[in-house]
Amino acid sequence: MNVSRAIRATVFAVAALLSGQALAAGTPALVVEVESGRVLHAERATDPWYPASVTKLMTTYVALDKIRSGQLSMDTLLTVTDSAAALPPSKMGFKPGTQIRLDNALKIMLVKSANDVAATIAENIAGSIDGFSALMNAHAQRLGMVSSHFANPHGLPDERNQTTARDMAILARALLMEFPEHQDLFHIGAVQFGRRIMRNTNGLIGRYPGADGMKTGFICSSGFNVVASAHRNGRHLITVVLGAPSANERTMKAAELFDRGFNSKVNFTNPELTALPSSANTTPPDMRSVICDRRGPMPQEEDTPVVAEDTSNVPNLFSSDVMAFAGDTQKPVRTVLGPRAAVQPERVWIGLNPPSSAELAAQAAAEEAAEKARLKKKSTSTKKSTKQTAKKPDVTPVIENGDKAKSKGRVSVTVKPVTDQDKKPAAKKDQKKADATSKAKSSTN
Repeated sequence: MNVSRAIRATVFAVAALLSGQALAAGTPALVVEVESGRVLHAERATDPWYPASVTKLMTTYVALDKIRSGQLSMDTLLTVTDSAAALPPSKMGFKPGTQIRLDNALKIMLVKSANDVAATIAENIAGSIDGFSALMNAHAQRLGMVSSHFANPHGLPDERNQTTARDMAILARALLMEFPEHQDLFHIGAVQFGRRIMRNTNGLIGRYPGADGMKTGFICSSGFNVVASAHRNGRHLITVVLGAPSANERTMKAAELFDRGFNSKVNFTNPELTALPSSANTTPPDMRSVICDRRGPMPQEEDTPVVAEDTSNVPNLFSSDVMAFAGDTQKPVRTVLGPRAAVQPERVWIGLNPPSSAELAAQAAAEEAAEKARLKKKSTSTKKSTKQTAKKPDVTPVIENGDKAKSKGRVSVTVKPVTDQDKKPAAKKDQKKADATSKAKSSTN
């Protein structure tokens, strides 16, 4: 009996591992060396995919190009529009008319992944989302991102948005090589606005040694994406992971790809990004059924700070151990990811100049008052709802609508028709009253 159970357990473990390998092999992944542009690993690297918020890397490229040409500067003031303020989260919630410097907007967009701020950048640069999208696509074509098309600056769901792991690596490499003076934008651990501290959604920062950027993305149709960069021993690598099933597994897979990349050598056998063969697919797959249409809580963009234990007997089903790395013959030492290291948040603000101590104190007081008001309103609403529920009768009368009334607790009210017999007692009483009146009149006369 025990032997039978052991066999079944072994079969189950092997099946789980194989299914994990198949799933790992089913989504795009890419590792490229920044300096040479040579590919260390490519897996479905030219398959079309929904970019989600890694789109914001192209938004950043357009903005930095405007600065390079002298048309904008980092302290250019941008104004939040009505349409930008109306976008769904992730967002900062700035009111229309709020002004923010371009450098602060870029920091918030890259760390918080705020959609309203991305739209603010776009509309202030090009006058409209469509106009900015045209700039994005023009730059994409010039850079050689032949399989990419952008319909908005934030990556919110739009069937016209698509990219590939290869194209995202091309864009990341261009950002790092063309704008070295702005590389610090991509590895900010957290930003602070007033009392709010917002941590970078990139789970490699502060956890993977040498990680220095760049951007994550998530919508149900894309799964969890990341374009990441890291330094080690004088080498600079870019890793792209698209379609991971969770934020943490996205981080773990990217970390293991980095490990493999740093432990492999580049030579003439490694292809360049432009030499990767085109995909036979023309439209991105929709990952919604795998990512969001399942039991359990809705997946979140934030990484869970889980420690990967060396002694764990549970295999990482998204491990790159299943992947064939060019020039790699030995299994590298696996980097253990611990909880995120503490970071000093970088302060951001609205308006041109940084706030004074008095202004910061006033902002903090206003935020505290707003939070108290919100909690009070929530408490009042809860009490009112509870009170109404307590007063609610067990049986609720229902006004019927033909045969469509469906309430089981309906109270039926029967109205008895009035008959002649019902009228008789009243008639006799009226007759007696009339006789009494007549007698009174006779006595008076």
